[in-house]
Amino acid sequence: MAYNIAPLNELIAQFERLPGIGKKTAQRLALNIIEQPAERAKKFAEALINAKEKIHFCKCCQALTDDELCSICASTERDRSVICVVSEPKDVMAFERTREFSGTYHVLHGVISPLDGIGPDQLRIKELMARLSDENIKEIIMATNPTVEGEATASYLSRMIKPLGIKVTRLAYGIPVGADLEYADDFTLARALEGRNEI
Repeated sequence: MAYNIAPLNELIAQFERLPGIGKKTAQRLALNIIEQPAERAKKFAEALINAKEKIHFCKCCQALTDDELCSICASTERDRSVICVVSEPKDVMAFERTREFSGTYHVLHGVISPLDGIGPDQLRIKELMARLSDENIKEIIMATNPTVEGEATASYLSRMIKPLGIKVTRLAYGIPVGADLEYADDFTLARALEGRNEI
């Protein structure tokens, strides 16, 4: 007879459903939760439920928030004339860690990917277009990933926005700091040349 504990197996299965978590990692996480004092495990469970119940999309930029507007959209210190369009909420977090961008964001919640059955209607494009008609926007920065889907999404949005007379820019791509040129692929080197700046 196999060693079988149904509640443990269910916990492992739930961890396995998370992206990037394999069977062994799921098992380690589940066993770690089991070994925690009951109070700590209860706090973990409450944090999960609390996050799921209270976090939703910002009514303006579609980023995650627990309020009507996220802290960025609610801030009076942000430059509302510039919107950085990103694919996912985690991209907003990445930009905010740099402390270099003072504009606002718009989260698409994905990219156009016909192979995955994701078209423009499944993304938060309507909300972006509504913002462009309501607000005094001067520039849209396309900050989708440099993948085929990210480029297709940026190109699609650019074609929609340019006729409105709004400047559309794309993030520069190139060689990462500390990298050796010999290890860069052809596409990255070509992009680095295109996005070069005067020094």
